[in-house]
Amino acid sequence: MPELTDRIADIVGRLDAVVFDQWGVLHNGSTAYAGAADALHTLHRQGKKLAVLSNSGKRADANRDRIAAMGLPAELFDLVMTSGEAFWQDCQSGRVVMGRVFPITAKPGDFETWRGPLPIREAGDVLEANSVLLMGLPEGSDGSTEASVLKTARSCGLPLYCTNPDRGSPRAGGAIQLSPGALAHAYQDAGGEVTFYGKPHLPVFDALTDALGTDPAKILMVGDSLEHDIAGGASAGWQTAFVMGGLHADAFVDADAQAALERLAAAHASPLPDYMISHLASPGA
Repeated sequence: MPELTDRIADIVGRLDAVVFDQWGVLHNGSTAYAGAADALHTLHRQGKKLAVLSNSGKRADANRDRIAAMGLPAELFDLVMTSGEAFWQDCQSGRVVMGRVFPITAKPGDFETWRGPLPIREAGDVLEANSVLLMGLPEGSDGSTEASVLKTARSCGLPLYCTNPDRGSPRAGGAIQLSPGALAHAYQDAGGEVTFYGKPHLPVFDALTDALGTDPAKILMVGDSLEHDIAGGASAGWQTAFVMGGLHADAFVDADAQAALERLAAAHASPLPDYMISHLASPGA
């Protein structure tokens, strides 16, 4: 059974590196969680390598800036890796050739910022495209507008690249925002061709293991998604710590923590984590 702990300090002594998910662990999309900055400073003083591994369609630098803007000490991270960054690198290297792409994004300008100098052509209409890039959804979106576009894309046989496999993301007040992965899985279930970038898919974990230059067994993945963080970290041979106060917080209200976790793991076909913690808090607290 997973070890229930109140302090990260109790479990990091045997480890070299700690990798954090963003939403539901470090912040809620707008505000850093209490204790998160203290935890990062303490781990850094203990000599641990720190990294972020996020299912964000945006590039790594944009996410480092977002973390810093919330008052978190982004300079302490040895590496920030996102699914959007991994996809950009594959496009740059030629491993992925999308042709004329129709992007679906959270905000206007997100695609242009992500693309940068890449020679990728943007289609003004999905009917003019030969691929679709699903990066994000507008805040508050129920996905209906995007689902309609994707229905047309699927009828045209267009391949879909999804750079945020999350199905939902925590927000302030316990709300859960629909995320691109939900639409991408529906596209796939309906017979569409989908390529996912990010957690739980093994390549992004292997790339981060190589970049950190340490034994996979000495890396801790701290996340709130059993489907993405815990299953992906376990498949990479990492240690895993599940944050109960994030994406699945409602499942632990007035419930036995171990029993609730077992039910969730079964529902998501996920292995159990090595550790459980309520929220990310200062290791010295």
